[in-house]
Amino acid sequence: MDQKVIEANLAAVEAHFGSEAGGRIDEAVALYTDDIVWEAPSRNIVLRGKQAVADNYREMFSGFKDVEFHTLDRFATEERVVDDSIISLEITKEGFMPFPVGTKIEMRLTHIFEMRDGKISKEIGIEGPPKAV
Repeated sequence: MDQKVIEANLAAVEAHFGSEAGGRIDEAVALYTDDIVWEAPSRNIVLRGKQAVADNYREMFSGFKDVEFHTLDRFATEERVVDDSIISLEITKEGFMPFPVGTKIEMRLTHIFEMRDGKISKEIGIEGPPKAV
């Protein structure tokens, strides 16, 4: 095992989550390979390429604020990072989720990241049902 590659993969994912939580879309997308594949299976979404993901993020992140990731478990290999977290946020736009504006929610979110050359080449986000808190 190449520990330096594993550490670089973990650092890339941590930076990606930090950028997302801060609403810094361009920084989050910069951590992807050009041929990124982004999937949200529970919503039947598969996106290809940085521009498609960036556009989706801009729309998605316009619907909430105060995003926090609470990591339950994270581990990596030279080729993958798996993260199991609880995400909390506040809804800011009607129609984004089945909750009114101002609702604070939590949801389980498990990610499988495929990594290549220190960047994310595939992101699969498995979302648990959101609940108001």
